[in-house]
Amino acid sequence: MTLENFFKGKKVLVTGHTGFKGTWMCCVLQLWGAQVTGYALEPPSNPALFAISDMEKGMDSIKGDIRDLAHLETVFSQARPEIVIHMAAQPLVRDSYQRPVYTYETNVMGTVHVLECIRQNPCVKSFINVTTDKVYKNKEWVWGYRENEELNGYDPYSNSKSCSELATDCYRNSFFRDRDIAISTVRAGNVIGGGDFAKDRIIPDCIRAASKGEDVFVRNPHSIRPYQHVLEPVVAYLLLAKEQYEDRDLADSYNVGPQENECCATGKLVSLFCKKWNDSFQTNIKWTSGLENGPHEANYLKLDCSRIKNRLNWHPKWNIEMAMDQIIQWTRAYYKGEDVLACMKAQAYEYMQA
Repeated sequence: MTLENFFKGKKVLVTGHTGFKGTWMCCVLQLWGAQVTGYALEPPSNPALFAISDMEKGMDSIKGDIRDLAHLETVFSQARPEIVIHMAAQPLVRDSYQRPVYTYETNVMGTVHVLECIRQNPCVKSFINVTTDKVYKNKEWVWGYRENEELNGYDPYSNSKSCSELATDCYRNSFFRDRDIAISTVRAGNVIGGGDFAKDRIIPDCIRAASKGEDVFVRNPHSIRPYQHVLEPVVAYLLLAKEQYEDRDLADSYNVGPQENECCATGKLVSLFCKKWNDSFQTNIKWTSGLENGPHEANYLKLDCSRIKNRLNWHPKWNIEMAMDQIIQWTRAYYKGEDVLACMKAQAYEYMQA
């Protein structure tokens, strides 16, 4: 059964649906005919992809805080989801240093609240908890981290996501062993794509500077990251949700990232952005870097994605250059006042046909 046929008519609840990745998730699910319920705060940026794409027109979009267990319980009892994709989070490393308590409340207790709602609703058959590649204790290795490596993120964001993984495993062992439900956690690399307006993320920072005719400032040009287009993890999450729905033995923890040779330094990524932007907009944008007394961030991070490749036959489709082409295409459509939702759907279709 194809992904599209599987999800057609399925009741899917997505937390964090108003965020960048959540909006792309809702776009794909709507294309496939799923009955989508979203639960999240207001969009986290202005402008926001969720708003400018009018994504809520094709779904039941509910505004709510993942820390509000009573409200979340009501949503679950009304939506009766078969599949839950948990993406709601405080997602920024630098913000987590400024707001550690809020970060832990959202990323740890928010996960516990979702798990508690699933415990009370046996209608849920497949649950995906989306965490991050930063859950691992970073040892600045030159090889990719595997799913059995130690979990101990350094900063409050990364550490809270490590705790989210542990809470999920606890609920799996304590409450769901005898239930007809499959539960997995997925650790994705750095996500890029059209429509990301978040602060302190490299591609949005590039676009903000370039659109003003300014050179791009790069904090850590030598840091190695597993950059990937947003459709790569979104489709991987949905593939896993389907496969474990049909075979509970496939439930596990999985890494999702680019091919190892596609992991690159941030400076290389920004150089590619500048080239593509200059070619498209006939400008001469460059990037600069300098010393900045910011909080600790890992320098070297790769993922070993052998498990999901071998068990689910998932493989990344778009390399970094193709991902950047898609970003520039979306950005041109946005600045020209075109239909950005149509652009997203076209890119999703192109990805699925690749």
